Amino acid sequence: MAKRNAGGTPATVALTRAGVAFALHPYEHDPRASSYGLEAAEALRLDPARVFKTLMAAVDDRLCVGIVPVSRQLDLKALARALGGSKAAMAEVGAAERATGYVAGGISPVGQRRSHPTALDQSALTHPTIFVSAGRRGLDLEIAPADLVRVTGAVTAPIAR
Repeated sequence: MAKRNAGGTPATVALTRAGVAFALHPYEHDPRASSYGLEAAEALRLDPARVFKTLMAAVDDRLCVGIVPVSRQLDLKALARALGGSKAAMAEVGAAERATGYVAGGISPVGQRRSHPTALDQSALTHPTIFVSAGRRGLDLEIAPADLVRVTGAVTAPIAR
């Protein structure tokens, strides 16, 4: 997998600075798509189990990141447990966009404005590489799960249902 900085998003810049190998995968984004993640999997002709969505939640009123396969949902109770909290709720879209610097549907787990506690669904570890948003709609990046864990400081846990 080649390291490339074409695309110039905060995510690609952060990965390049960290010396992490990744590959960019652009696709034609349809603004009418009901699920950005499933759209990416279909457009890139990938198994949806390898394409992950980045979701912002509040665990005990603190913004956090949950990364789960696009074909599944985030289990908020499991996210709270994984991050040492007691309760979790989805973050408001505006709060997620302000905290990350990305727009909804293009939030990357990498290169966010501030670092947030992050949990990656453990199913990611069964794949040599996974796909996550590169920081804008219509652009995913392919990365080894271990590298994503390292660069985000994520814990791995069963957080998808």
